[in-house]
Amino acid sequence: GRVRELRLPRLLLSGELTHQIADLKQLRKLSLHTNNINGSIPHSLTQCLLLRAVYLQYNSLAGNLPLSIFNLTNLQVLNVAHNFLSGKISPNISPALRYLDLSSNAFTGEIPSNFSAKSQLQLVNLSFNSFSGQVPASIGELQELEYLWLDSNKLLGTLPSAISNCSSLVQLSVEDNAFSGLVPATIGAIARLEVLSLSRNELGGSVPASVFCSNVRIVKLSFNAFTGIVEPQNGVCVSSVLEVLDLHENHIHGVFPHWLTKLTSLKVMDLSRNFFSGSLPVGIGRMSMLEELRVANNSLSGSVPNEIVKCSLLQVFDLEGNRFGGQIPSFLGQLRSLKTISLARNLFSGSISSSFGSLLELETLNLSQNNLTGNVAEEVMGLSNLSTLDLSYNRFDGGVPSNIGDLKGLQILNLSACGFSGRIPASIGSLMKLKVLDLMVLSISYNRISGMIPAELGNCSDLEVLELRSNRLRGKFTSDICHLPHLKVLDLGENSISGKIPEDISNCFSVTSLLLDSNHLSGHIPDSLSKLSNLKTLNLSSNRLSGDIPANLSNIISLKYLNLSGNNLEGEIPTLLGSKFSDPSVFAMNQKLCGKPLNRECPNVRKKKRRKLILFICVAGAGAFVLALCCSGSIYSLLRRRKRLREGATGEKKKSPARASSGAERSRGSGENGGPKLVMFNNKITYAETLEATRQFDEENVLSRGRHGVVYKALFQDGMVLSIRRLVDGSLDENTFRKEAESLGKVKHRNLTVLRGYYSGPPDSRLLVYDYMPNGNLTTLLQEASHQDGHVLNWPMRHLIALGIARGLSFLHSVQIVHGDIKPQNVLFDADFEAHLSEFGLDRLTAANPTEASSSSTPIGSLGYVSPEAAQTGQPTKEADVYSFGIVLLEILTGKKPVMFSQDEDIVKWVKKQLQRGQIAELLEPGLLELDPESSEWEEYLLGVKVGLLCTAPDPLDRPSM
Repeated sequence: GRVRELRLPRLLLSGELTHQIADLKQLRKLSLHTNNINGSIPHSLTQCLLLRAVYLQYNSLAGNLPLSIFNLTNLQVLNVAHNFLSGKISPNISPALRYLDLSSNAFTGEIPSNFSAKSQLQLVNLSFNSFSGQVPASIGELQELEYLWLDSNKLLGTLPSAISNCSSLVQLSVEDNAFSGLVPATIGAIARLEVLSLSRNELGGSVPASVFCSNVRIVKLSFNAFTGIVEPQNGVCVSSVLEVLDLHENHIHGVFPHWLTKLTSLKVMDLSRNFFSGSLPVGIGRMSMLEELRVANNSLSGSVPNEIVKCSLLQVFDLEGNRFGGQIPSFLGQLRSLKTISLARNLFSGSISSSFGSLLELETLNLSQNNLTGNVAEEVMGLSNLSTLDLSYNRFDGGVPSNIGDLKGLQILNLSACGFSGRIPASIGSLMKLKVLDLMVLSISYNRISGMIPAELGNCSDLEVLELRSNRLRGKFTSDICHLPHLKVLDLGENSISGKIPEDISNCFSVTSLLLDSNHLSGHIPDSLSKLSNLKTLNLSSNRLSGDIPANLSNIISLKYLNLSGNNLEGEIPTLLGSKFSDPSVFAMNQKLCGKPLNRECPNVRKKKRRKLILFICVAGAGAFVLALCCSGSIYSLLRRRKRLREGATGEKKKSPARASSGAERSRGSGENGGPKLVMFNNKITYAETLEATRQFDEENVLSRGRHGVVYKALFQDGMVLSIRRLVDGSLDENTFRKEAESLGKVKHRNLTVLRGYYSGPPDSRLLVYDYMPNGNLTTLLQEASHQDGHVLNWPMRHLIALGIARGLSFLHSVQIVHGDIKPQNVLFDADFEAHLSEFGLDRLTAANPTEASSSSTPIGSLGYVSPEAAQTGQPTKEADVYSFGIVLLEILTGKKPVMFSQDEDIVKWVKKQLQRGQIAELLEPGLLELDPESSEWEEYLLGVKVGLLCTAPDPLDRPSM
């Protein structure tokens, strides 16, 4: 009982804390941090009344923290960070406590609200928990408080102005919560405050001037909803110590604040993703300490001021996604400390200055999507530290620089749509660290790369993505490239590659996407393709392939996308493959192919033989009547016998579906082998596994909410990721629900979210299983594009998205399904950004009678997207779907949301008005401003606008069908 200190940190200790610790009556310090101790903290620990410090951080402790531990009158330090503790904490905290660290646990409830001036708290760290409610105003009583960290909780409300009374506060960090309202104007009055971090909240209004009149060194206010910055009056009290100003991803409007250049101590200024206009001020040269200048994705214009050369310490210069123009300044070559230059998606013209060869520290050079011409400066090829080079979407002359292999550190090379011609230089094989090589063309402006794929590419052992699409490559396809151990994407589509697909294609064992479409490949599809167990995408369309489709292609379980159309394939489509890919377009334009899903029956071999036999006998019978009579008798007998055989076979086939059906019914929800099972059309999943994969349908796993229930992300132990929709309670009976779900599961198209399975059973749950769509929805993409992010949504991508939605909707209408609620939120994107229309057919799974799904009592459409007649009648129709599609199309083309307009004007009227005035440029989303009026892309854009207007005709009869 005489032990005063128990210190055993970092010894990999395991087991649980014993209740007998209470016997250590003289214990003052307990330090067992950074071990593997599990179990709970025993309540008996609070009997050690002399305890001053408890260090139990970085263990595996779980359960509740004993509330009475906060009442220990001598306790000064309590650190239980990085455990698995949960529950609420005591509302009463001992005044003696100075250091409280509960971070990285699972605590809930509200922050104690009865702090008093007697408290000696100096550090409070409650970050990375699930605390909720508001920060109490009594926090202002903590006069000794120096560090307050509340990051990553569920706190809301406004920041209390009383927090400015914490006169000793040095760091205040409340990132990643749901705080709203204004930042207290007096926040800068805290004399000792050095770090103010309020990022990832919902704070609005203007950034208070006091922030720039204080001793704060670091200000992080990104990912909020600020709309302005208050300038200090007369610029008298501009800070001389501010080093970091991060305001990116807000809604700040107006001309670039020139007074910010008075913050001469700034090292990092990030104003990206706002709505600043105007030009960069000349006074920026005063900011001699500046290391990072980020103003990407605004509406800035003009030229880069010469004075920037005075920022000799500058390492990051990011102007991406603005409207800067003129020549790329040669004086940037004087900034020898630069590591990153990003001038992408601007209006720069001319050639790349040779002065860039002086930037020996440069690691990233992104000049994509400008109007650059001429040859790539030879000096650029001498930048030995360069790891990323992106020159895509420009108008360079000549070919890929022959000495590009000198860039030994290059990992990402993007030369898409540069206008290059000639061959791929063999020196590219010297890029041993290369991970992504992209010469792919996605626009009308093709490259003209010709010749053969250099064998030296096989030396790029780290290469993960090789995209050479849409060039003039020729020669035979060899599997030498498949010896690259990390290659995941191989895209050689739209070239002139010939020869056979080699059998040793199986060496491409790591490839997930193999795209060889639109070439001159011939011969058979090799059986060895089935050995590519990681393959998700296989496109062999528009070649000259012949022979049968290998049946073992269906053995590639991971295969999600297949296109074999436009070849000379023949024979019957393998049954399993035809079932997995039921869209006829997968196998279209192969004249000799038959079987499902093509509506083309395979010829009966026995009938062919019989016709040949009869023909032979008839010809022979012309010479001998008697012989013909005998043969006729034999034929009659033979035909009778074969007819009986066929009738027997037919009877057998009629029985098999019944047996299969009964077998399936026995397996569903049987409760065997892991509890109730989900009915999956391809995999086997139990309800228990689904609960685990969604973490008991935890809020953190929620992907979306709608009138048909909540959609959760489900991560299974084997790495499989699915989306699980938990339906709202419906009155549909069990048998009808199963029937409707089975029917909906048969609706398959590459541009639809396909139902993969369902569940209906205890505990009164009904679930629908879909593929997980990792790239969000169209609403999110369009919102990002509103910040001039043309790289995300350039014209080719917008075009493909619109086509994908149209194809999905056209297929729904072809199988007599009306969608009823087409809007951007219901357009989801898979890993390849392919558009998938979702939320269709769900009314039939929740209504008591499936016919009610189209009744007037069912909510139809969404505000801004619903057609006038559907809004009045509540009746979903194909014509109403076409109208909604037209609205979505106009939103894709213009970036304008239909709810942005006044009651007297809508998006359709606005578009018509701009066309009547001849102000077509007003329609263009910022990412489309560079469309050339003389190009075919411009014609495609205008045609899209016309289609959108046709689809939104007031009279449903005037609208086109999909």
